[in-house]
Amino acid sequence: MRLTQNPELLDRMAAAYALGTLRGGARRRFEQHAREHAQVRAAALLWQGRWSAFSEVQAPVPPDPAVWVRINNLIEADKADAAASRQREASATKRLERGLAWWRSAALSGGLATVTAVSVGLWSHQGLKDASRQQLAALQTQLQSAHAALQAAPQIQYVAVLADGKADASVLVTFDPRLNRLTLQRVGDYQEAADRSLQLWALPSRGAPRSLGVLGSGKLENFTAQEAEVQAVPVLAISLEPKGGVPSETGPTGPVLFKGALIHRDL
Repeated sequence: MRLTQNPELLDRMAAAYALGTLRGGARRRFEQHAREHAQVRAAALLWQGRWSAFSEVQAPVPPDPAVWVRINNLIEADKADAAASRQREASATKRLERGLAWWRSAALSGGLATVTAVSVGLWSHQGLKDASRQQLAALQTQLQSAHAALQAAPQIQYVAVLADGKADASVLVTFDPRLNRLTLQRVGDYQEAADRSLQLWALPSRGAPRSLGVLGSGKLENFTAQEAEVQAVPVLAISLEPKGGVPSETGPTGPVLFKGALIHRDL
């Protein structure tokens, strides 16, 4: 039976649709008829206006005070969880920065201590003026070695702690602009299945995600990246993908397991 040919049935269904009691397949069929026939759309609009006018004469019923209490409790709980998550991430970043500063200081101190020891030994025993050519050559070699060691020390300027939904750190990311090296170190217990791979993505402020590389099964992974590319990335993420990863242009196809902000710092 065509709905447009039965005005009484059309009127009843339009009233039920506007009231919200027409559900499931019947509601979907009525909406299909409304898209196809102006008469059905007009009936639905007419009843929507009638029900709206009817609701205006009803006295407002205030909600129970307990409802507002529950809503406020839920809001406060969400705020507390977000604050705790930010505090845990900030604490992890601070611990990382202290560790990096200590290692750089140790490398610098070790190199300078070696040079100082050689210089003091020469001055105290016979003086630099009387030192043989071999000793001066040895001193120069020590100086060059110390300089090379300092140059080889990582110049970390970008740091990210990628965490899961519970704010538990899982992957530590550092970037050395001098070597154009992006280093990832697993610090959590997560281990993907043998037929899956973890893939690192850059999430720029604008545009689609961009793949930075696929992680191996080891604890440490290095990728090549330019500083200009890293500077434009506020957030990094790791998704679970099929073995070997997916093309960059497709974007992540699996769930995003870990995520974190990429922070620029000056040491």
